[in-house]
Amino acid sequence: MVVLFAAAGALGSWRWWRVESSQGFWRLMRAAQVVMLVEAALGGIVLLTGPRASDDLHYLYGLLPIVVSFVAEQLRITSAETVLQARGLESAQDMHGLDSAEQRSIVVAILRREMGVMALAALVILGLALRAELGPSGL
Repeated sequence: MVVLFAAAGALGSWRWWRVESSQGFWRLMRAAQVVMLVEAALGGIVLLTGPRASDDLHYLYGLLPIVVSFVAEQLRITSAETVLQARGLESAQDMHGLDSAEQRSIVVAILRREMGVMALAALVILGLALRAELGPSGL
């Protein structure tokens, strides 16, 4: 999970900075999220069947990445609306009256905002995962 979120965060940040789209980023991000959910499910199974962790922070670090991912997805979903409103457009339908260069500019701004939100989320989750792995004295 750490490696996948590190790769997604790094690639997404780089592509965001260069204003380039990246299918590789989205594949890494989705793979990292799947691994995160599998790890959380396994942690839940251990919690229900095995001994309790000695520190309640362990559970917090297990759940916070899911919360961060969920919030980031909600922000990603609102990216288009935010960009359109910033340009004085009420909906995507209003773009039909614009020339193709302006339409492309809006689409690029939306995609860039989506990638930026998710890359930042990947880096936050990476920090949480590293903190969980290394413990409070490790960072």
